[in-house]
Amino acid sequence: MTDSAPVANPPVETTPAALRRAAKLWADRDAIADIQPGQDTRWTWAQLLEQVRTFAAGLLARGVEPGDRVVIWAPNTRHWVVAALGVQYVGATVVPANTRYTGSETLELIQRTNAVAAVVAGTFLGSERILELTSAAGGSLARSTQLKTVVRIPLDGGDTVTADSAGVAVVDFHDLQAQATDALLTRAEARADAVTGTDVADILFTSGTTGKSKGVVALHRQTLAGAHAWGSNGELGADDRYLVVNPFFHSFGYKAGFLVCVLFGATIIPLAVYSTTETLRLVQDERATVLPGAPTIFQTLLDEPTRGDYDLSSLRLAVTGASVVPVVLVERMQSDLGLETVITAYGQTETMGFITTCRPTDDAVTVATTCGRAYPGMEIKIGDQGEILTRGEMVMQGYLDDPENTAKAFTSDGWLRTGDVGEIDPNGNLRITDRLKDMYITGGFNVYPAEIEQTLARLDGVVESAVIGVPDERMGEVGKAFIVRREGSDLTEEAVHEFAAEHLANFKRPRSVEFVESFPRNASGKILKTDLR
Repeated sequence: MTDSAPVANPPVETTPAALRRAAKLWADRDAIADIQPGQDTRWTWAQLLEQVRTFAAGLLARGVEPGDRVVIWAPNTRHWVVAALGVQYVGATVVPANTRYTGSETLELIQRTNAVAAVVAGTFLGSERILELTSAAGGSLARSTQLKTVVRIPLDGGDTVTADSAGVAVVDFHDLQAQATDALLTRAEARADAVTGTDVADILFTSGTTGKSKGVVALHRQTLAGAHAWGSNGELGADDRYLVVNPFFHSFGYKAGFLVCVLFGATIIPLAVYSTTETLRLVQDERATVLPGAPTIFQTLLDEPTRGDYDLSSLRLAVTGASVVPVVLVERMQSDLGLETVITAYGQTETMGFITTCRPTDDAVTVATTCGRAYPGMEIKIGDQGEILTRGEMVMQGYLDDPENTAKAFTSDGWLRTGDVGEIDPNGNLRITDRLKDMYITGGFNVYPAEIEQTLARLDGVVESAVIGVPDERMGEVGKAFIVRREGSDLTEEAVHEFAAEHLANFKRPRSVEFVESFPRNASGKILKTDLR
């Protein structure tokens, strides 16, 4: 077992307190630089606080109460930051939804959390998201959810959804802020004063091996403890400019992303849609200093033919993880991208995203072949079957409305089971060697085969399916589905892909399909996925 260094507690325990502190310490420094097509929005920390206060007041006008859940289904823009901090400012709970989710997947989150409000991108990537959500609800969100308000973020223009078509009040983002009165602003400040470190800050959903997603309940103090530990390790400060390519709906973009900036005064530069050229342009034009991401991100940047046309000299820090990182990739990140410091880390949604991390002084081999030592405030040890166990400041309260799986997630003496197999070297560095679960990682996103298999089970002609991750040069791993067809069925690979596209987010969809007569099984009848691999 390895004990971490003593935890250095965050200066505050809640996000409202953190934002107020940022506005006081760095009032006139850049808080956010949101560069979208046709617009360039820049706010100082004082201005960001004012945006959050007016959004919070607008939520009060819509009747949002302490403890209420608010879903955010939108890409990385200033609106997400304002919405999340505004929700927490009034004592409510943020529920992020993956932008790759279909309307039905997002609807399920809204229903399971009994959300009273949702902040949704209007038209994004050619799809009217509120219309998609309403369609999934059978034409009326009012009949199938407890939503009272949908706040629409105006993106790409062309937004046409009305209150009548959604069945609930649809309010434009800026119109909601315009509802702020002096009285509501005073109430918002009182709400912010009342938020404590033991209040629930967010519920992030992560799929489980049973196929049903689980909502990870996190307190303000846990969320901020993780963000503070991450920022301290990276030695972030008010002179840093953080290009956030990781999605805000994920702990990597949220808790290791913009919340770190709130604590350390770094400028938030959100990227709504990832592309190599846009990332390189923003690094150059905005003089970005910090660029975390999955290994896939850095591989695509290194392989971009026009990379040499951009000045990347401002970059100093990269943090990666989520899959095996080749030593040569770390070396190229340092030499070809000019990064002073490359760090790898390991975490789970159940730990706010933080368990172990390398340190800035570690060598390239340590960074590439291990996940580093435990974060301050965290401990790790190896349990039965070599499973990695952890406990500490950043471990979740439990799963939403799921005492059974919460109990299974912990050992009898309070250690969180990670489901990963690993070993700890004499220096305390963790190396992940295998997975107890069948989960695989595609492009930095965890994919759980059981969820896909349950979806495919609803497709006519499928008797049984088994999904595994197979190597992919660009994405790390992608899904492959093995399917046993019903006798007499003419089910085709094309039909499987079409069904998956309708019911699953893009990163979950199998990239290939193979029809088999039967599956290899063990004595108890369980499919031997190792044989399939």
